[in-house]
Amino acid sequence: MQLNFEELRNLLVTLGQTDIGELTIKSADFELTVRKGVQVSSQTTAIESTAAGSGGVPSVELAPPIAINPAPSPVAPESRPSMGATPAASPTVASVDKSKWLDVTSPMVGTFYRAPAPDEPPFVDIGDRIRNGQTVCIIEAMKLMNELEAEVSGEVMEVLVQNGEPVEYGQVLMRVNPG
Repeated sequence: MQLNFEELRNLLVTLGQTDIGELTIKSADFELTVRKGVQVSSQTTAIESTAAGSGGVPSVELAPPIAINPAPSPVAPESRPSMGATPAASPTVASVDKSKWLDVTSPMVGTFYRAPAPDEPPFVDIGDRIRNGQTVCIIEAMKLMNELEAEVSGEVMEVLVQNGEPVEYGQVLMRVNPG
């Protein structure tokens, strides 16, 4: 049985939209187990894999879905590129309390788009004020354009994903300073 990346991606998106808690696929070459709602030590999707010839079994575990959650630490990774931001446009780190920022995360696996069309301006930029229910980006999954709406009002502080970049389930897309 062959399973390419796109088929795996579609499978994960479909499973994310169902009540199925665990799925195992077995073949002569590999075994794949997907579990929802399993606590993992890191904030991103944990993937453990071993070579099929070594007798090991690949395993994929997904963290539970959360659209917006408190930022994990007061120190945000500064090495991540922010789309549309220049160093001069970034807020001064000393004057901003990052511990209050909220993460906007991807509710599905897909492709991240900042604007409704390539020739149109992005839904939000760093420094923009957003309100609850406002569209902040689009996640394309299985040829469907899913508008992601803000679940909090505040100021967009960081955009952590580049336009057109694939995103994981639960991946942080942007950070918002509520208020």
